[in-house]
Amino acid sequence: MTRTALRWLLAAIYAVAGWLHITTPAPFLGIMPGWVPQPELVVMLTGVAELLGAAALLQPWSQRLRHAGAMGLAVYALCVFPANINHFMIDMAKADGGLGLVYHVPRMFAQPLIIWWALWSGGVTDWPFRRRSNS
Repeated sequence: MTRTALRWLLAAIYAVAGWLHITTPAPFLGIMPGWVPQPELVVMLTGVAELLGAAALLQPWSQRLRHAGAMGLAVYALCVFPANINHFMIDMAKADGGLGLVYHVPRMFAQPLIIWWALWSGGVTDWPFRRRSNS
């Protein structure tokens, strides 16, 4: 029950984020590292990836597709980490300190948790929990 609820919550979060990437790209473009080619296209494609990953997590009939969606979202969370670091640097360089360390430090530590959350809720891993055997 908990795994299913957390899978649905993560899918909802990624679905909203994906929709925002596609419909309101400006905030995401503002934190994009300068070395990323075609930033508008990348933001749009990240939105599509989030929506597809969310849809894969939600479907009940194929564990293989759920696993693929979970792994895709975990890799996605890893790949967008440079944008989070760039946002941290841009924000902290502002005269007022932007959102500050209270926002950015937890966000940096949350990234590995989000990766684990995708893998665990999608059933790719049971770590650190063990499934009970039926024997």
